[in-house]
Amino acid sequence: MKMDFDLLVIGAGSGGVRASRMAAAKGVKVAVVESTFLGGTCVNVGCIPKKLYSYASSFPGAFSSAEGFGWSQVSSTLDWEKLKHNRAAEIARLNEVYGNLLKNSGVQLLKGHGALVDANTVKVGEKTYTAKHILIATGGWPVVPDIPGKELAITSNEVFDLPVFPKRLLIVGGGYIASEFASIFNGLGAKVIQVYRSEKILRSFDEDLQDFVMQEMIKHGVDLRVNSDIASLEKTATGILATFKDGRTEEVDQVFFATGRRPNTKGLNLEALGIQTGKRGEILVDEHFRTNIPSIYAVGDVVGHLDLTPVALAEGMVVVDTLFGDGTRQMSYDNIPTAIFTTPNVATVGLSEAQAREKYGDILIFRSDFKALKHTMTGKNERTLMKLIVDKASDKVVGVHMVGDEAGEIIQGFAVALKAGATKAIFDSTIGIHPTAAEEFVTMRTPVEK
Repeated sequence: MKMDFDLLVIGAGSGGVRASRMAAAKGVKVAVVESTFLGGTCVNVGCIPKKLYSYASSFPGAFSSAEGFGWSQVSSTLDWEKLKHNRAAEIARLNEVYGNLLKNSGVQLLKGHGALVDANTVKVGEKTYTAKHILIATGGWPVVPDIPGKELAITSNEVFDLPVFPKRLLIVGGGYIASEFASIFNGLGAKVIQVYRSEKILRSFDEDLQDFVMQEMIKHGVDLRVNSDIASLEKTATGILATFKDGRTEEVDQVFFATGRRPNTKGLNLEALGIQTGKRGEILVDEHFRTNIPSIYAVGDVVGHLDLTPVALAEGMVVVDTLFGDGTRQMSYDNIPTAIFTTPNVATVGLSEAQAREKYGDILIFRSDFKALKHTMTGKNERTLMKLIVDKASDKVVGVHMVGDEAGEIIQGFAVALKAGATKAIFDSTIGIHPTAAEEFVTMRTPVEK
C-alpha cells in the first residue's frame, strides 16, 4: 500500500523539527503536525524566553555593582510591557525561522492536532494521513496539584505574559523551573516566596550544590521556605490568599505552580492502539525509541528519559539513523551537562558525590568556595562554588559542578573533557586562563577531607 509519507512527526518542538529535517535530508517524504507555534516548549514558553527574562533580571544587580567600580548609581525601573513585547517579537522571529527550516528542508507542515488512528494513520482535523513510520514528539505539560483554588494559579505556560507584573509572587516547587523563576522575578523587583515541600531544592543535584545555591538565593532576597507546602488558595479583594499546610497564610498577587511536568499525550489516542506507557504516562520505548508498535516511535519529554532540549535533539537523530541511516547511532545519557539559570547560575556534568560513592566507592573530592574577583570591589557577599569528583582507582574526573556567574558557559567545555575520559592528572597539567573563575577547575590540588 502506498503511503502519503515515509515519516510523519506529531509535534514540531525541538526533537520533532530536528528529526523531520534530518529525515527529509535523506531524501524521504516527511510531514510534521503541529497545532500551535513551531519550536515547542523550549522556544515558546521554556528555555529561550526564560533565558531572556533571566538576562533582564540580571541588570539591577549589575547596576548596583557598578558603583564599586566608580560609576554613579543608576536609577532604573522595569518596563514590564516592553520586556514582554520584545520577548514576543524574538519568539515570533524564531517561529518564522523554524518554519523556514522545515520549508527549505522539504518538510510538509500540517497545522492541527494529530491523533493516531492506527499503526500507520494519523488524523489531523478532518483529514487523515498515512505514513510508513510515525514519530511522537509532543513534549510535556505542567502539572498543577489538585487543591482548593488551584484555578487561581498559573504555570510556566502563562508566566511570561502576565497582564500585570506581580509585585508579590508565590512560587511552589523546588526544581529547575521554580528555582529559576524565583531568581528571575526576584531580580526583576518582585517580592518572591519560594515554597518547597522537601528539605532542599534541586534534589537530584549534588548536595553541596543544593546547600550552596539555597544560601546564595536567600542572600539575593528570595524568601525560600523548605519543608512547607500549600493547602489551598482563595481569591481576595487585594490578591490571592495562600493557606499553608501548617495553617499559616500569605497574601500575594500571583501564585505560580512549578511542581513538575508530565508527558503530553492527551488526545493522541494511545490507549486505543495499545501503546504502552509508564507510571507517569511516559511512552515506553526501546533503545531505538521504538514503541511496542513497530511503526511508531517517540522521543523527548514524552518518553521522559531526561527532559532537556539537547537530549530530545539527540534522540531524534537516533530515530532518523535507525530508519533511514545505517542504524549504528546510539543514545548515551552519561555525562550530559545541564545548567540552572538561578542567581547565581548552577551547572553540572557527571555524577554527584553520592552517585560517585555508590558507583566507585573510593573517590576524591576537590572543592573551592571563594569570592569572585568582580565582587572584591562590589561589596557584595556573593560567592562561587566549584567541585570536582575523581574516581581514585582510575584518576578519572567523574563529576564537575559549579555555582557562580556563567556556570553554564564554563561547564559546557568541561563536559567535553568528561566525555573524553579526562583524568585529574590531565586537569592538573592544563594551564588556566588568568584571571578567570574557570581556572579554579585546573588549579585545585588538595582533596577535601570527608
